[in-house]
Amino acid sequence: MPRKKTDKQKLRIWQERLQRNMAAYEAEEGRMDDRETLYKGSMQILPIVQGERKRETPHVRNICAELIEAQTDSNIPQPKVTPRRKQDEWRAKIIEDMLRNELDRQPFEQLNDMMERTVPIQGGAAFLVEWDNTRRSHTSVGELAVSTLHPKQIVPQDGVYTGIEDMDYIILKIPQTKEYIRRKYGVDVSDETEQEPDVKGSDGDTTADDMVTQYIAYYRNDEGGIGLYSWVNDTQLEDLEDYQARRLRRCAKCGAVEPLEANPAQDAAINGLLPGMEPAGTPGASVLEADLEGQNQNEREPGQRPTATIRGNRKVCPYCGASQWEESTEEFEEVYFPITRSDGSTIPGATRMAVPSETEVDELGLPVVTVVEEPTRIPFYKPDIYPVILQRNVSVYGKFLGDSDIDKIADQQNTTNRIEAKIIDKLLKSGSYITLPDDASIKVDADDMKVIRPGNAATKALIDVYDLQGNVEQDLVYLAQVYEEARQVIGITDSFQGRTDSTATSGKAKEFAAAQSAGRLESKRVMKDFTYSQLFEAMFKFKLAYADEPRPVVSSNIRGEPEYKEFNRYDFLEQDEAGDWHWIDDFLFSCDTSAPLASNREAMWQETRMNLQTGAFGDPTSLQTLILFWTKMEMLHYPGASETRAYLEEELQRQMMQQRMQAQMQQMQMQAMARQRQTQAAGQAVQQVQQDGGGGGVDAATAQAVIQQAQQDAARDAAANQQTAAPAQAGAV
Repeated sequence: MPRKKTDKQKLRIWQERLQRNMAAYEAEEGRMDDRETLYKGSMQILPIVQGERKRETPHVRNICAELIEAQTDSNIPQPKVTPRRKQDEWRAKIIEDMLRNELDRQPFEQLNDMMERTVPIQGGAAFLVEWDNTRRSHTSVGELAVSTLHPKQIVPQDGVYTGIEDMDYIILKIPQTKEYIRRKYGVDVSDETEQEPDVKGSDGDTTADDMVTQYIAYYRNDEGGIGLYSWVNDTQLEDLEDYQARRLRRCAKCGAVEPLEANPAQDAAINGLLPGMEPAGTPGASVLEADLEGQNQNEREPGQRPTATIRGNRKVCPYCGASQWEESTEEFEEVYFPITRSDGSTIPGATRMAVPSETEVDELGLPVVTVVEEPTRIPFYKPDIYPVILQRNVSVYGKFLGDSDIDKIADQQNTTNRIEAKIIDKLLKSGSYITLPDDASIKVDADDMKVIRPGNAATKALIDVYDLQGNVEQDLVYLAQVYEEARQVIGITDSFQGRTDSTATSGKAKEFAAAQSAGRLESKRVMKDFTYSQLFEAMFKFKLAYADEPRPVVSSNIRGEPEYKEFNRYDFLEQDEAGDWHWIDDFLFSCDTSAPLASNREAMWQETRMNLQTGAFGDPTSLQTLILFWTKMEMLHYPGASETRAYLEEELQRQMMQQRMQAQMQQMQMQAMARQRQTQAAGQAVQQVQQDGGGGGVDAATAQAVIQQAQQDAARDAAANQQTAAPAQAGAV
């Protein structure tokens, strides 16, 4: 496989920078393996007094690992995105949901577990954010990729301690397989050797035949962007002046963009042109007018671009016939087709424009008019940030990394090892000793009854047994004192570790003691949240820059039901009054402080029950309140909550049906009573008319008129009663 051309001068510059900064970082890097050894449990004993011969202990009480593990927090900070403008609130919500989906998609449980130990051991570590264009699906190209970096893999610029963003450059040392280098960069490094095997781990001093050390330098270029230079030993892999910029392959001759599709050429080329092509510079030879697979320009859809052909193993430019292509940095994206965004608005596509020629005229002497398509030009988004996000344990002035917990308690660990060895020596040298006269003998074996032949009575009196025991009481007291010193340096108490605390005389006192210890460790949590807020911002910016296709996003509504949306980077485009397009990326990123409580399901279940009992949801005996309570419990993944909520909803529907049936029965009873009253009123009216007529008979017409009037009055009263009862029934439902 041919090697890429190497810029030897640039390679020497970066190799010299690497050596110079590694020499300045050597003292810090030399302590990293010692810290890892102490965490794993070192048997080594540093001499306390001059001439001490004991250098190892047979037994290790690993207080370093114990205190590091006591601080481990498995909670992953959750994103909180705040917009600076009210109209961007829905965009901030989409960003939050997208970031939560990314936390679930990527192995952040494993990444967090690694960082929770590396950061306190070494004083710091870093995340590396990359866009992996090889991860493709049926509908998308590229995905975010987040990984961790051990501080041994980082070479910072010497003298810059305020932060990575303030550095001119930073160099990474990444162990890679030779096959990976060949696949990604197309460079054969099979003859190269692994230059720094120790970056693979504290026990990685052995060189592997299939591994090499890849050096990646990120630097700030003259325009404020981020450049990248990568090499293995003396072989250059990649040299990108602005590696976060978009790149397109263009024809080396005419500058046309390389089409995605290509068709094999059926006929031979003549003067470099295939059938259907027009020579470069021909009037009217444009994107719109070039023939596409034998189609006439009038038969082509608006905005349809020509397709390249393949000649041999090379793709041929459909405009000039050249077969040489080169990468070029692009500042603008050309939109030929309208793009519909989530809010229903569209980004316009290409527009047809008539361009008169300045040199060509037709047979009438008029300028030749060429119809071209003018696309909408959108600036490509660039993150312009270093992809390395540093997490410090505790910030220390004048140090690139933070303060290491192992460095603080290394002396206590050494003293513990020394005392443990001394205690074991005393215990092993203690025991029972027997004195015998010179001429007496004893059989030494596993039998219970021993035979001693003293010879005479005087010699027998010389036989005696002495029990010798070493006094380790003071050693144990001081061992406990040293352990307590180590815990106090870190700020960990018995209550924080969940151990029996004799100083906490009540549950409230134990809770207060744990809170005090948590306050000592709060600084480390703040630094972790700050790191994750920077990580969330970097993930958003990389997604905004390179996720061309809309990406599905799932979230939950207030009822706990899933909602399906899309993260569309074009939703973050805005056009100003001058018609220029710009990106909306000025969001404020932080971590949701309620996330640790929300992730503790047992605590949230208890909190929700307390809210129900105190009436925060309403009347605890009401079905509506119980449905709301079990909806909350379902959102918290309480076992059986969904079935309980469904049963209560069915019960509520049944009760509402019963209430409607009762209301209908009451209405029917009221109507029957109204008809009865009508009949009674009609009879009373007839009797009254007869009485008023002096007992004489009443004609049928008069009696019928009186009865109709009575029925109308009764119907009016019944309708009025029904209207009065309707609001009461609705309130009951």
